[in-house]
Amino acid sequence: MTFKRFSPLGAAPRRARLLAVASGLVTAVALAAPTAIAQPAPLPVAGAAQLAAAGSAVLGADVAGSAWYTDQASGKIVVTVDSTVSASEINRIKNSVAGTTAGVTIKHTEGTFNKLLKGGDAIYTGGARCSLGFNVRSGSTYYALTAGHCTSAGSTWYTNSAGTSLLGSNAGSSFPGNDYGIIRHSNSANAEGTVDLYNGSTQDITTAANPTVGQRVSRSGSTTGVHTGTVSALNATVNYGNGDIVSGLIQTNVCAEPGDSGGPLYAGGTALGLTSGGSGNCSSGGTTFFQPVVEALNAYGVQVF
Repeated sequence: MTFKRFSPLGAAPRRARLLAVASGLVTAVALAAPTAIAQPAPLPVAGAAQLAAAGSAVLGADVAGSAWYTDQASGKIVVTVDSTVSASEINRIKNSVAGTTAGVTIKHTEGTFNKLLKGGDAIYTGGARCSLGFNVRSGSTYYALTAGHCTSAGSTWYTNSAGTSLLGSNAGSSFPGNDYGIIRHSNSANAEGTVDLYNGSTQDITTAANPTVGQRVSRSGSTTGVHTGTVSALNATVNYGNGDIVSGLIQTNVCAEPGDSGGPLYAGGTALGLTSGGSGNCSSGGTTFFQPVVEALNAYGVQVF
């Protein structure tokens, strides 16, 4: 008689059981929670004192063609270098802050940081041309504000290149360190509280203020007319070379060219700054710095009108 082999009731063949066990292992692995991986603790952000020390260190590196400001939020010094700054000079800047807790960010801009002063049109002295910033007054005495590196170039100013139409004479000048100067008008009838828009019209200036980062601003100058942009940083320091270092400046992406120095930075009817210097041109753009006008107004005890 032939007998059939039966498995116990409900038991699966060995192969099927092995597959089931393997499947169960896969499921178990798939459902297991991943092991937590420890994350490194965030580095401490440098405070105001450390950032000030780092800024002083960059100043001490003395690299012409560099400009910098402190970013409190990130705890870093943000350094912008023009096209003349070499790789070894960039390393010098980085090494200067190595002993501080502040970080450093390097940005590049085309062209060369210059004080935007040259012979030409607008207001003249000793063969040099600048742009008038804002007409201001103290009581019944009227003055013109411009850049300090302009008033450092000569003491008597004219409104034509031939030197026959007198504007006035220097009443004060501060450069380097600051970049503002003041010229006393020889004839108050020449003083208007407006900015030339170079389209046949003017912008009346009625007040002065300090700008804010991100603010939309305009600049007027005798070389390139009116251009607009935004404020990218405040309290910037720029090293123009030969010991000409200016601090407390407004940094912008508004273009400017030689001869625009001293010209006004404004937003509507509000005076903001005086053109100091920068890099690039108004074809390709660039970085331009401005002396805050409020500081100049306070220094000379004058006001816009």
